[in-house]
Amino acid sequence: MIEIEGTRVPLLAREGALLESKRDANGFLSAAWSQKADLLAIPLERLAPGFLTLNTRIAGKVFRKFATYRMRCALVGDASAVLESSGALRDFVRETNKGDSAWFVADIDQLEAKVAAAELQSVNLQ
Repeated sequence: MIEIEGTRVPLLAREGALLESKRDANGFLSAAWSQKADLLAIPLERLAPGFLTLNTRIAGKVFRKFATYRMRCALVGDASAVLESSGALRDFVRETNKGDSAWFVADIDQLEAKVAAAELQSVNLQ
């Protein structure tokens, strides 16, 4: 568990159950709730094959489920290899990162910067 700008963020281990479907998101949500998390950091290694293949629609369904239950999530790791092979995925990541419910970040430093920027924007909107 790390804390960033008052935001509780459990960083899941690289090994463990894969996030493969909307149904699998339940276990990830339970893990976050058990730690009273505000945002869940999921290593890319925990994504099932096909998660980032857009025509499977897995990522969109999972992100919607997290948003429905008001749990922000960040996929943490170097996705450059898969992004190089898909312009559509690059667009998806860029648009997802503009929001505040799901992010793709390269590492914890980038996650810290995203959280700090989101907190600053939240304060400015009040």
